[in-house]
Amino acid sequence: MGFMAFPRGPEEALVRILVSNDDGYLAAGVAALAEALTPFGEVIVVAPEQNRSGASNSLTLDRPLAVTRMPNGFYSVNGTPTDCVHIALTGLFEERFDLVVSGINHGQNMGDDTIYSGTVAAAMEGYLFGVPSIAFSLVEKDTRHLESAARIAAEIVERQVRQPLAELFLLNVNIPARPYEELGGVVCTRLGKRHQSEPVFPSVNARGEKVYWIGAAGSARDAGPGTDFHAVAEGYVAVTPLQIDLTHTTQMPLVKGWLGV
Repeated sequence: MGFMAFPRGPEEALVRILVSNDDGYLAAGVAALAEALTPFGEVIVVAPEQNRSGASNSLTLDRPLAVTRMPNGFYSVNGTPTDCVHIALTGLFEERFDLVVSGINHGQNMGDDTIYSGTVAAAMEGYLFGVPSIAFSLVEKDTRHLESAARIAAEIVERQVRQPLAELFLLNVNIPARPYEELGGVVCTRLGKRHQSEPVFPSVNARGEKVYWIGAAGSARDAGPGTDFHAVAEGYVAVTPLQIDLTHTTQMPLVKGWLGV
């Protein structure tokens, strides 16, 4: 592996880390992540009570939300990943967090996936509130290499703890489903792009009503060198810095001309 953690000194700089996810508070990924980050300080988990994959950045505004301390010590919220982080940062706890970490997701979040991903959305909410944030995803949905992914997550968080980035950041990290020793290293990437998603799958429910299942995500369309798709396919951990400004800057002159302004 080409990624080296910093040597530990006799005195550790402890931080407060908020952990969330979109697979729910009982998911193996969030438990592995919380355990891996414990050496760096106080780790608090606030996660959805059930799987909310694909929830994106949705906030629940049509009903109040309940927060419950569960037997495993995690806080469960009957809402979305964004709800979880929003509540944690705006009233559930008095002390400020130093880092928001989301995951470890059971499945990749690359390219266009980031638009729909609840995992990325949880980290993005932290970023919106001025807290450095990282989303971690294991490329495969099974948990055979979850320990390896948790080790990578710990190394990246350790780097931030010991050598903080000079700017506020939102990182999207995708980890190949391989043993730690077989990972090629950590690289900085850009988002690739997917083809359009597969068509919806029609079905009939128990009442004889026609219903539709959302189709599978499209295959990779832009997966060349430099993209997250390419890096993961080559066995590297893909770290992609994200931004939230959706302004299509280069199209502004065209729209101004079209508007006549």
